[in-house]
Amino acid sequence: MAKHGVFDHEKDREQPFVISIWATLTSDLIEDDINQTLNYADLQAAVDSEVVNSKPVNLMETLCSKLVAKLSTNLLISAISIRIEKPDAPFPHPGGLAIVEHEWTRIEVL
Repeated sequence: MAKHGVFDHEKDREQPFVISIWATLTSDLIEDDINQTLNYADLQAAVDSEVVNSKPVNLMETLCSKLVAKLSTNLLISAISIRIEKPDAPFPHPGGLAIVEHEWTRIEVL
């Protein structure tokens, strides 16, 4: 639940957001060690800080950018795909689902 949207009433009351994050790791060698991979708790902490507990923003695209900025600091991640759904988005007619998807890939500088 968070308070984001273009309209004032969207920023006044919490509404559900469904956030899916896919992370591609730079290495396949994990050896069953949590320190060699991405901890799920780090993903949840990023969503909490950048979506749930952040200042309201107008666009879901902005939320995607904020999540990428936060998660891309982890050098174990080579690519990120984020999908945000807003089930209660105010549409002029019944039906539909607001969805934004964003993909990011780390560019290696040689």
